[in-house]
Amino acid sequence: MPDPFVLIFQLLVLLFSVVIHEVSHGAVALMFGDSTARDAGRLTLNPLKHLDPFGSIILPITLLLLTTLSGGGIIFGWAKPVPYNPYFFKNPRAGSAIVGFSGPLANLFVAAVFGFGIRFVALQGSLDASAGILAGAFLSIVYVNLFLAFFNLIPIPPLDGSKLLFALLPDRFFNLKLFFERYGLALFIFFIFAVAPLIGTLVRFVARILIGT
Repeated sequence: MPDPFVLIFQLLVLLFSVVIHEVSHGAVALMFGDSTARDAGRLTLNPLKHLDPFGSIILPITLLLLTTLSGGGIIFGWAKPVPYNPYFFKNPRAGSAIVGFSGPLANLFVAAVFGFGIRFVALQGSLDASAGILAGAFLSIVYVNLFLAFFNLIPIPPLDGSKLLFALLPDRFFNLKLFFERYGLALFIFFIFAVAPLIGTLVRFVARILIGT
């Protein structure tokens, strides 16, 4: 496929991957007794219910255009966070950590499914000329979901890794939690540029394990 079509496909993969990510948060919260996401109509794979004007539309399209012009880059974005109320959990701290981890875990699961799908398609490669195109599409899904999973595990608000960090930190580290919440946006912007290349290396390493190369 021409590069623009590949990039548009990746944009659609990103959109549905972040939707799966967010719905997973709400579904696990519901399992722990919190129906906030369900009551808000957010337990659906309909992307229109999850679109964030900047994170789901403006930023990805801008990165898509820049990537098209420069010949390389990362397309990134996010959906509106699915709401949940940890006070409905029997153990709010543990429940928040599990709900926070459920989003990246869902992306890892999607990546694993399509990674093994590539292995299966590779077996059919000599029989079907379209196998290479299908494998390439699956590989895009693997890369996007691995990147979303690992990036969201960075322990900086508003990323999911911060929920895991705050759940593990003893109460005496309250000031550290306050610092992260106060300066989370600045740290987040810094890590986008500082950590993205390292995450890319990790994504490629894990992808090779999943697809068996």
